[in-house]
Amino acid sequence: MIKHGSSKNRIALVISLFIAIYATIFMRLVHYGMVESPEKQFISQQASFSRPVILDRNGKILAMDITAFSLYAEPRRITDIDEVAEKVNRIIPQLSLKTLYGKLSSSSGFVWLARQLTPAVKNQLMLAGIPGIGFRPELKRIYPAGRTTAHIIGLTNVDNAGVAGLEKWIDGQGIDDIRHVGLANAESLAPVITSIDLRVQHALHYELSKALVEYGAAGVGGVILNIKSGEIIALASLPDFDPQFPTEAQLPDRLNRITASASEMGSIIKTFTTAMAIEYAGADLTTIYDATNPIKVGNQLVRDFFGKKRPLTLEEVFLYSSNIGSAHEALSVGVEAHRKFLVETGLLNRIHLELPEIAKPMEPRHWTPPTSITAAFGHGFATTPLQTAVGIGGILNKGILVAPTLLKRSHSHTDLQARRIVDEKASAILRHLYRLSAVKGSGRRANIAGLRVGGKTGTAEKVIDGRYAKNRNFNVFAAAMPMDDPTYVYLIVVDDPAPKSERRGQTAGLTAAPLAGEIIRKTFSFLNLTPQFEGQNI
Repeated sequence: MIKHGSSKNRIALVISLFIAIYATIFMRLVHYGMVESPEKQFISQQASFSRPVILDRNGKILAMDITAFSLYAEPRRITDIDEVAEKVNRIIPQLSLKTLYGKLSSSSGFVWLARQLTPAVKNQLMLAGIPGIGFRPELKRIYPAGRTTAHIIGLTNVDNAGVAGLEKWIDGQGIDDIRHVGLANAESLAPVITSIDLRVQHALHYELSKALVEYGAAGVGGVILNIKSGEIIALASLPDFDPQFPTEAQLPDRLNRITASASEMGSIIKTFTTAMAIEYAGADLTTIYDATNPIKVGNQLVRDFFGKKRPLTLEEVFLYSSNIGSAHEALSVGVEAHRKFLVETGLLNRIHLELPEIAKPMEPRHWTPPTSITAAFGHGFATTPLQTAVGIGGILNKGILVAPTLLKRSHSHTDLQARRIVDEKASAILRHLYRLSAVKGSGRRANIAGLRVGGKTGTAEKVIDGRYAKNRNFNVFAAAMPMDDPTYVYLIVVDDPAPKSERRGQTAGLTAAPLAGEIIRKTFSFLNLTPQFEGQNI
């Protein structure tokens, strides 16, 4: 006799088994629907490849996602490989028959044939009625400004992952974590608003493109920096690349010369040497330095290019760009203090910026008096043009250095990024000297009427096969304006312009300075600067 309780238990067990069976069937159906359908599988993944829109400071699009279509095949469903390969090859000739045969003969259930096709090619393939192939929608990154912003924005790979520039930096800011939980889609990602003004960027890029050809240079570059906020308004380096063609970016001469290359900067470093003498040694405009005779350093003599062969005031040392006078300024401070000042003004540390392509400065392992003497006029250590511009900006900005950024910055954030590097006295003297150099010195070709431009040139001989080459130069010019209270610093680089002769290279005063002047003419109105023609004195 079966007990009533046992019967109930059996019924409950049978019901539980049916529930388990149907649950298993349901889960398998869900699994097949989600995993085995290529279209559904991709739709679930599509959001994980979304990227935020990148904008300039005025809302102009610099990078965005669009939907593209990629071609795939399911080899197991193809009965006539020859027919499919020949039809696809006729429409996409760059896919060779050999490649197609190899992929279509695979035992795999899914193979990619071509990524990110144009709508026209996709339509041709659809009209051909080719069996065993299909299309998957995926995201493609486009760059409306193209080469103009290439070294800032960078680029992505075929899977829409950042591989250079801001695109790579964005991926390091937590987007990968968001992708893994499926929340990274176009609607959930806030736009990245950069500090770049696309109008200024276009003008900078255009003038640099002309100069690259005109000077027969190995490369040119420039950065325009708001020294009050630290915002980079424009940055370009040529030769550059088209971000839609990633292989071009890998060529060795396409590096970003403004941030990713450290060089000896030449006499532009006298900005720092002079400020250091004022700050650390109490010098002023009338302090005398004896530039009568060359200084012996090892087997070499430190000479002046256009020597006056007499004692010079600090003002004259800067105006005539005296190597001898600058060496004496450095000696008045001492080796340890000299290096300390260069560290504090940011020349010897790797700079922080929203770009992965940042070079580390190079300096001697041990600093000695000869090291200090040559460093005084920009030889013997290497730094990047960007950190040179930032340091100069800090000196001229009443002594306040604001850390640079490629992102649009609020006033409150600016205050957090600011620090004093020299006092206001040193800053006022350097502003006077910069203006003097633009009016009477080597920066004359960048002096624009009404804008009160100041500037300093730097011409460094390049090291070729371990030796300084007399006719191969790295030219730099830094301009600031308006010099009463500067807001903007322009730093322009002309790398290895065609030599004037076998014995002499072109100097910064003949290349980088006039180039800077032309860029200032084309951009100052976008920066809300109005020429003032009254009282045009130094």
